[in-house]
Amino acid sequence: MFRRLPFALFVLFLISGTAHAADTGIPAVTLVTNEDGSQSYSVTLQILALMTALTFLPAMVMMMTSFTRIIVVFAILRQALGLQQTPSNQIILGLSLFLTIFIMTPVLEKVNTVAIQPYMAEELAPLDAVKAASEPFREFMLGQTRENDLGLFVRISGVEYESPETVSFWVLMPAFVTSELKTAFQIGFMLFLPFLIIDMVVASVLMAMGMMMLSPIIISLPFKIMFFVLIDGWALIIGTLAASFGV
Repeated sequence: MFRRLPFALFVLFLISGTAHAADTGIPAVTLVTNEDGSQSYSVTLQILALMTALTFLPAMVMMMTSFTRIIVVFAILRQALGLQQTPSNQIILGLSLFLTIFIMTPVLEKVNTVAIQPYMAEELAPLDAVKAASEPFREFMLGQTRENDLGLFVRISGVEYESPETVSFWVLMPAFVTSELKTAFQIGFMLFLPFLIIDMVVASVLMAMGMMMLSPIIISLPFKIMFFVLIDGWALIIGTLAASFGV
């Protein structure tokens, strides 16, 4: 009997809380017309919209920032070195994420200035704040998108635009991702070449020595790691990636 007492008290607490909410009435959806004619929704609905938008945060990080280019280059680099699980996926994801934050800092600071701070000061409505926050990302994405990729998706959409600045955000986003993948593969190709040469040299030497049964990858791996360390490869690649975004 005493064991069930806390559960019974908890049920009574929920019932009383529900009854109190029903008596007082919690406004779930309230539309307020401001003095300037704009409209804003209740805080409850704004929180619901914010929680829904957070579910799209991983996709936004990948599709609207430098994350895609960085993580693809790191994945190609690991493949070129011949290391299957080193660095691990967690390390590559973490390094890519923090490097993305470093590269996107000017954009994030501008978003904070033109959208977040005015919204916190109640100078902008929620929808106006979202529109203002999208402009710095639009400028960044336009600066990294190739004209032919943008033209491809404009033709697919079937809508004519006066200038690249007036292109719809939903047309700009796939064009930006396509350009990022193309750039990442170009950088990855340049990274792959020196390691490929090392593999070819080791394979030729082993073949000349008659060691057909010995895998060239086992012999070339320490040479590739030593070469990568001697040229300070991590600093070189990270610096190249940052410079490719104009940082």
